[in-house]
Amino acid sequence: MSFAHRCGVHDAAREDACQRLARYIEERGIERVRLGWCDAHGLLRGKTLMPHAAVRALRDGVGMVGTLMLKDTADKTAWKVFEPGATDDLPGFAGAANLLLLPDPASFVELPWAPGTGWLRCQPWHADGTPVDFDSRRVLQTALAALAREGLGFKTGLEVEFHIYRLTDATPQLDPMRAAWPGEPPAVQMIHPGYQLQGEAMSDMADEALRIVERTALGLGLPLQSLEIELGPSQVEAVFDATDALTAADQMVLLRNGARQALRRAGYHATFMCRPPFPNIMSSGWHLHQSVVELASGRNVFMRDEPAAGSTPRDALHTLGKAGAHWLAGLLAHARALTP
Repeated sequence: MSFAHRCGVHDAAREDACQRLARYIEERGIERVRLGWCDAHGLLRGKTLMPHAAVRALRDGVGMVGTLMLKDTADKTAWKVFEPGATDDLPGFAGAANLLLLPDPASFVELPWAPGTGWLRCQPWHADGTPVDFDSRRVLQTALAALAREGLGFKTGLEVEFHIYRLTDATPQLDPMRAAWPGEPPAVQMIHPGYQLQGEAMSDMADEALRIVERTALGLGLPLQSLEIELGPSQVEAVFDATDALTAADQMVLLRNGARQALRRAGYHATFMCRPPFPNIMSSGWHLHQSVVELASGRNVFMRDEPAAGSTPRDALHTLGKAGAHWLAGLLAHARALTP
């Protein structure tokens, strides 16, 4: 029995998908396949496998050290995994125990900036075939499953603000005599001066970098709607069509990873941090357009079926219904925890 069987995710349909992907990899002459998963900080981690090893991993998984899930933002392990009792609140992680990454064959894409390279989305599992409960994607899946038990689904559209800079000197990052943990940032210059929201001239100044983002997003199959100049210096925004929440989360991971790598190859540095450490900079926002829909019908449950007392049908078009008001109240109640 394969590891995927032990995890309870492998059936005839998945086996068929694995076989189709194996044929596709051979026919396309794919030379390497990156296996990636998203950690708690939004960083994509993974391994690069040769084609035969990637095909084998579809059913048997591939090992990863468990401490990769226990990192702080400086990439240092936050739990002393070799000390007795230090992981009592983390069953399965004592002694830096290995986990297994299991790829999703339906997630395969060819990376448009890396010829001959494929990519597969993975999730970590314990060696006994049980899921890792605090895996970031698993947390979202669990929340969506709870919503689905009410007959509802979460739909969201992404508006992603970020900064793009032109690299003028990458030496601080790559000079072995200056290596540190964390290392120095590279020297950069802006791609547009800012303070002209959606300015056409600014867009033209940033055209080369924006074209790279466009080719990358579309090459990855992401539903890009527009690329825009944001108000801040060197700040841009990418807007995407609305999808179900899990798909949107996966697309965000692909966008951030892909844009940074493709831009880097062309001499740019992209950062999705909220506020780069420069004077007169504008903080980046991440806008999640939200709605809850009935799974059976697709109806938006935030919308009113009838006007509120004392209002008109026209008012009902822009006034939340009961479910929408409860959702908004929940966002407000949890705003402090959501902010970090």
